[in-house]
Amino acid sequence: MITDMNNLTNKPKQLAIIGSTASGKSALAVDIAKRWDGIVLSLDSLAVYKEIDIVSAKPTLKEQEGIAHYGIDLLYPNEAFDVTIFMKLYQEVYKQAIKENKTLIVVGGSSFYLKSMIDGISILPLLSDASKQELSRQMLYPQEVYKRLFALDEAYMSSIKSNDTYRIEKALSIYLATNTAPSLYFKANPPIPTIIGNMPIYAIDTPRDILRQRIIKRTESMLESGLIDEVAKLEYKYTRQPNAMKSIGIKETLEYLDGRVDKKRFIEKIITNTARLAKRQNTFNKSQFKKVVLLELEELKERILNDY
Repeated sequence: MITDMNNLTNKPKQLAIIGSTASGKSALAVDIAKRWDGIVLSLDSLAVYKEIDIVSAKPTLKEQEGIAHYGIDLLYPNEAFDVTIFMKLYQEVYKQAIKENKTLIVVGGSSFYLKSMIDGISILPLLSDASKQELSRQMLYPQEVYKRLFALDEAYMSSIKSNDTYRIEKALSIYLATNTAPSLYFKANPPIPTIIGNMPIYAIDTPRDILRQRIIKRTESMLESGLIDEVAKLEYKYTRQPNAMKSIGIKETLEYLDGRVDKKRFIEKIITNTARLAKRQNTFNKSQFKKVVLLELEELKERILNDY
């Protein structure tokens, strides 16, 4: 259940630190937390999983330096995960920050979750068992579903690509549960923001050449720390079916274990795909957030300290 945060009278100091993978977010968050007696909420789609330690580059206990971290090691790789988990966790950590008089520092590369928490999401209707079966049956033919939904609700479906099966299934589930066009459902059930109050956003701007060197160094460190063994154990225990097993670092390692690429190519692919991810993250951060303070790492640290 998403709580109405407006009902909380005391509001802690809070801020968000975002940036691409390998930009130095986690270390910066710890540094700020140490200076301001803070706690850290990680918004990372991979660090949320237990046993995915090396690939996720989640901060170790040593790197956390005694600062309480939340949002790490919550689920097993084969457990379902979506943004609502972070929404509920944010509310719990927010209340904890009030109770302990702590500064709340939200940090992560998965900025989509922060965006969703700021803008809010509409609570989706529950499906009956019969509707779930019908949903599965119809989604065997997603193109046909897309055409029918487009004819029913062009205004909503025109923003969805015909190959976006995730959003097509979401639209169909709304229709099956409510017999209502998705656009009408969302009009009647507007999104409810999770984050209430002031949360300034600070973004790390890393020059491309420096970021690439950091990615190379991180990749080398992951290999030295036992990346291949970790992925092999994950595959043995969870198979390749969970979404987490399709993440960068895991999928390339599986290719290598299959013998489809040699070690040099395997390493190159991790670096290249991580760099592409970083580019997408930076583009998202610059386009999706308003009033973001965007500076290089050291300048950003000084700006944060001066702002408070």
